[in-house]
Amino acid sequence: MLHNHFFVLVLRLSHANTYSTFVISKWCPAPGCEYAVTFDAGSGNYDISCLCSYCFCWNCTEEAHRPVDCGTVAKWILKNSAESENMNWILANSKPCPKCKRPIEKNQGCMHMTCTPPCRFEFCWLCLGAWSDHGERTGGFYACNRYESAKQEGVYDDSEKRREMAKNSLERYTHYYERWASNQTSRQKALADLHQMQTVHIEKLSNTQCQPESQLKFITEAWLQIVECRRVLKWTYAYGYYVPDNEHAKKQFFEYLQGEAESGLERLHQCAEKELHPFIDADAPSGEFNDFRTKLAGLTSVTKNFFENLVRALENGLSDVDANGAASIKATNSKNGAGSSKGRGRGTLGSSMSDDNHWFCEQCTYANVKSATACQICNHQRE
Repeated sequence: MLHNHFFVLVLRLSHANTYSTFVISKWCPAPGCEYAVTFDAGSGNYDISCLCSYCFCWNCTEEAHRPVDCGTVAKWILKNSAESENMNWILANSKPCPKCKRPIEKNQGCMHMTCTPPCRFEFCWLCLGAWSDHGERTGGFYACNRYESAKQEGVYDDSEKRREMAKNSLERYTHYYERWASNQTSRQKALADLHQMQTVHIEKLSNTQCQPESQLKFITEAWLQIVECRRVLKWTYAYGYYVPDNEHAKKQFFEYLQGEAESGLERLHQCAEKELHPFIDADAPSGEFNDFRTKLAGLTSVTKNFFENLVRALENGLSDVDANGAASIKATNSKNGAGSSKGRGRGTLGSSMSDDNHWFCEQCTYANVKSATACQICNHQRE
């Protein structure tokens, strides 16, 4: 009997009574999918795409998460489901009632607190003393002189330090989690928009602009790039959470690469989502459609370039950061054979190189015609 997750696929050679080498395959982990997939061990990439369109990691069977390794993904998923963040929230946003010790959340500006029934003890939020000992002489409802005096004497240092640490930890986690989740939501929306584009809008656009659907592939390619980039960007936030705070150069370089990639993606997403619709809703062909084609195809190429730089840097462990804190992107070809990008130190992904007919934008790396004074993609002025 075959295992639930693994099976052996036997391929029979044509015109022979022998069998080929055994190939280990896995069932697709997507809910309800009955397909099985095989893995090319020589590809160097564990991301697998099933016929059902679900992409997952061959190694850990979680959703595809390149460029983040499986160990980081496991830690991040565990953290998102762990009770530790609930405890951090309680510690950062509540204090124990001085009488019954139950955690109390402060939900108004006043320092006068009343514990929930049956306790109902009234106390000061700052010093935790009985409210009956407070009044105008101690600072009124919004301050506490006793607390300030005790704090100067070091009475509250330990408890306040623990609460401040918990608050900072929670805020840091929330920063990365919200952006991780936001890109997941954006990716799901992009998948829905891609499906709508393929099933409805492409045909309508073909009729309106009097162009065959084969000439509109650049739109589908843009949406496929958006979907993939949202997935990559989502996981870079999990990666960023685990970059040690004391590795300042790496953290700064990572945030620069991430920021450049994210900016490029937002420009592409806006162009595909907002600027395309007037052509879809038009009643007649538009003379501006070819300009839109050039812009969208250019943004797709530029965004792909940004994300290849980002993925390559993270897979190399940000090794381009040297001991002095300087960083550079080396001009290496990507694994899929796409073009390369050159850099001149941290802060520069573009190239100032030019040939006889083009100049390359310092901001987005787009190859502009020689006569252009500003980038056709990002409007950056030529230097």
